[in-house]
Amino acid sequence: MANRLADATSPYLLQHADNPVDWWPWSEAAFAEARRRDVPVLLSVGYAACHWCHVMAHESFEDAETARVMNEHFVNIKVDREERPDIDAVYMEATQAMTGQGGWPMTCFLTPDGEPFHCGTYYPAAPMHGMPSFRQLLDAVVQAWSSRGVEVRKAASRVVEQLSAQRSALPESIVDEEVLASAVSRLHAEFDSEHGGFGGAPKFPPSMVLEFLLRHHERVAAAGSGRSALELAEATCEAMARGGVHDQLAGGFARYSVDAGWVVPHFEKMLYDNGLLLRAYAHLARLGRGPLAERVTRETAEFLLRDLRTPEGGFAASLDADTEGVEGLTYVWTREQLREVLGAADGDWAAELFGVTESGTFEHGTSTLQLRHDPDDPARWRRVRDVLREAREQRPQPGKDDKVVTAWNGLAITGLVEAATALDEPRWWEAARGAAELLLDLHLVDGRLRRTSRDGVVGTAAGVLEDYGCFADGLLALHQATGEPRWLDAACGLLDSALEHFADPEHPGMFFDTAADAEDLVRRPSDPTDNASPAGASAVTAALLTASALAGPDASRRYRDAAERALSRVGLLAQRAPRFAGHWLAAAEARAHGPLQVVVAGEAGADDRAALIAAARHHAPGGSVALAGEPEATGVPLLAGRPLVDGAAAAYVCRGYVCDRPVTTAEELAAALTLT
Repeated sequence: MANRLADATSPYLLQHADNPVDWWPWSEAAFAEARRRDVPVLLSVGYAACHWCHVMAHESFEDAETARVMNEHFVNIKVDREERPDIDAVYMEATQAMTGQGGWPMTCFLTPDGEPFHCGTYYPAAPMHGMPSFRQLLDAVVQAWSSRGVEVRKAASRVVEQLSAQRSALPESIVDEEVLASAVSRLHAEFDSEHGGFGGAPKFPPSMVLEFLLRHHERVAAAGSGRSALELAEATCEAMARGGVHDQLAGGFARYSVDAGWVVPHFEKMLYDNGLLLRAYAHLARLGRGPLAERVTRETAEFLLRDLRTPEGGFAASLDADTEGVEGLTYVWTREQLREVLGAADGDWAAELFGVTESGTFEHGTSTLQLRHDPDDPARWRRVRDVLREAREQRPQPGKDDKVVTAWNGLAITGLVEAATALDEPRWWEAARGAAELLLDLHLVDGRLRRTSRDGVVGTAAGVLEDYGCFADGLLALHQATGEPRWLDAACGLLDSALEHFADPEHPGMFFDTAADAEDLVRRPSDPTDNASPAGASAVTAALLTASALAGPDASRRYRDAAERALSRVGLLAQRAPRFAGHWLAAAEARAHGPLQVVVAGEAGADDRAALIAAARHHAPGGSVALAGEPEATGVPLLAGRPLVDGAAAAYVCRGYVCDRPVTTAEELAAALTLT
């Protein structure tokens, strides 16, 4: 049996390379084989850090008899959803339409033309809770295909037709002041006042919603309102930071909490969550909202650099939920284990501090670590934390999916730049720069992005819309932080490509998630909603808006018009479902502010220039553009026509197309921005 996954760049595919299942990667050759044999395709989609993907693999794909049935009656295709989000999106839509729910692993049965006729998620090895076993499902599909093949094919065609008919462009509906205020009101109604966050269990970190709330607060605070937005954001950030969803020993956040109180996480740690949360906590820290926000910002940034940074300078996709097949094995503790590591006195003290109980808060008497209140002895807490972290490092560690995903690295770049700006940490700027250089050198091939790389080898999957938007946003953040024109040039190139290849020509303001020249699937995906990470459309729109405040006049107008068209279609989504429009709302807040531009013209290395840009970065609201450089610097449009004032560095504050008179002191600039 050919091992077709052995040369994959996806760690998830490599996890399955030695299965007895005759796996194929997604390819035309696989579907040609299905047509030649006249058998259905069994499509299995998952990702490396997925707990239930591991369970199904162990129960079914490693079982010789199950594999025999799969090999005899199907062409079996394995897909990494992180490497091919386009494939995942198409068949997840079908899965949700057929079952009312989705998730991973995703199991779909397709005709040899790729049309789905039966979809589901995890199937157990034995029947349970009214769910058939995976073997029973295989037998049923084989029977249906052999006895009612024509009927099955017709049903699959109808599924595709119905899904295609349901796709419609968002109606024109602007995001105005009423929509922004209404979104805050709806979020307030959905807020969990006891535990923080929105909705019930399972509870996901609402990173993009937090950024929106903080921006809204900054914009309307001068008018005496907006306090409720800040309160929602602060309460949620504190609850997450003190809960088990936050790694109290080493920093970083887990994917979500299985309970409403943030106690028990689903232990996988994803790059996109931590990049987005880093930005939100850095924003809160910049507002001076207490030491907790600053500590979490530092810990999250250091987690990225320590645990997810790859030798090539990028950032790995995730850390696994499981260790040696056991979920959370690395992270949970008992009272006895704390006493063993710390001694009786410190162990008992740590158990009380971290909420480690006799019965446990997780499974088998173990507990996650929480920090529901600040320690009464900070020095003792730091010492205990360091000892526990060192002891934990001696345990078996979760696996790492070390592929580099373009979009998620873009989120990490933006988060690191904003954290470095808020807390003046040059190492974080340098880490962001290294990741950007890797993506430009390796992932940008003939002017087009590739989705992933691993070990310095770029993958074959084409970049999707979110790759262009998120990476462009990161490059624009670097341009502002450094004043170097190469980052702006690269960002504009990506945005030009996105407008050329992804825009929907029939519905101005709408985007497809795949390029016009991408591989044909049974339908072309286009999802405007923000979920675990920004929608491709919202990511591109946010980057277009930022670029419109940084680029030269011609590009600025073009980018602004494109951003305005996109925002003119999401008013109803933002108003009715703000939890799924957080990135859109954050972009709309930036637009409502102008976006604000703060340009500091001064000699390189001069103290007066440094003081002004420091004031700008501290006081400018989220979504603003703040940049420093020498007057008339080549390749930096914002510095054109903005000279020194009486030989001193000067700051220019502009809102939209209207600029205030320049100021020359940090105090004047802070006052001007405080009144913004």
